[in-house]
Amino acid sequence: MTGPAAEIEAMIGQEIDTPVPAAIQAVAEAARERHGPAVAGVLFYGSCLPGGADLDGVADLYLLVESYTEAYRNPLLRVANATLPPNVFYIETPFAEQVVRAKYAILSLTHLERLVSPRTLQSYFWARFAQPVRLVWARDAQMRARLCTAMSQAVATTAQEALPLLSEPLSAQELFRRAFQESYRTELRSERANRPAEIYDRFAQRYDRLAALLLSQAPHQDAPSAGAAHRAAARWRRRRWLGKLLSVLRLMKGAFTFKDGASYLLWKIERHSGVRQNLTPWQRRHPILASSVLFWRLYRKGAFR
Repeated sequence: MTGPAAEIEAMIGQEIDTPVPAAIQAVAEAARERHGPAVAGVLFYGSCLPGGADLDGVADLYLLVESYTEAYRNPLLRVANATLPPNVFYIETPFAEQVVRAKYAILSLTHLERLVSPRTLQSYFWARFAQPVRLVWARDAQMRARLCTAMSQAVATTAQEALPLLSEPLSAQELFRRAFQESYRTELRSERANRPAEIYDRFAQRYDRLAALLLSQAPHQDAPSAGAAHRAAARWRRRRWLGKLLSVLRLMKGAFTFKDGASYLLWKIERHSGVRQNLTPWQRRHPILASSVLFWRLYRKGAFR
């Protein structure tokens, strides 16, 4: 690999190798111990990453596994992870006389490599991994290389899918803000409407450099044709319809994989949107049966967009 693509992968390689705080190492190790030798790599990303170890927040981790059969004894969890990835769990571990909290998702390596490619309609994975990621642990150098390549592909896919929506000349700010704006619209998000802009602004120099490299890979072209722009807009409309349905299904699945998952989800929604919804004892015992009523009440209060 040579040229801009190689530069992008080298840049992502330096980025993922940035050391993470000891608190993140501790909670990642605790998550690894749950699933034993099935885990081949651990990634740290999300809203806690810029501040390091925010012990008042919940860190976001991904555990990459060789196969779901090795990761789970429960066959239902294997099927759920393969059918609607990822499975998400909650964990907390003591650290320096405090408690570090994290939610971690489990995904197979082959699944990851397919889901960050342009072959995958949904932006759920490639738009996430186009953002800064840290490699907490990898089994070996080959595993690190595969993860680095996957993160680089996620960046390329995100840009590729947003470009036809924009007119030239364009800036890195326009490219990545639009990409994150569109990807957020494919999910039930509780964050503020300006969150996509904040993602770019926080790492503006990074995105500026990536955009320059991405745009230099192809020869200069005029603004996308009306047909190309129309097809791209249609793809994003399909993503929104499908993505919101999958978001509901993932929330319902999370009620099974999280300990007291319904309470956690409502805490997260309140933290991002300010909308509070209390659970009755019955709703705590039967989160799936109560989910449709809770979802409608939260939607009416403005918790989702």
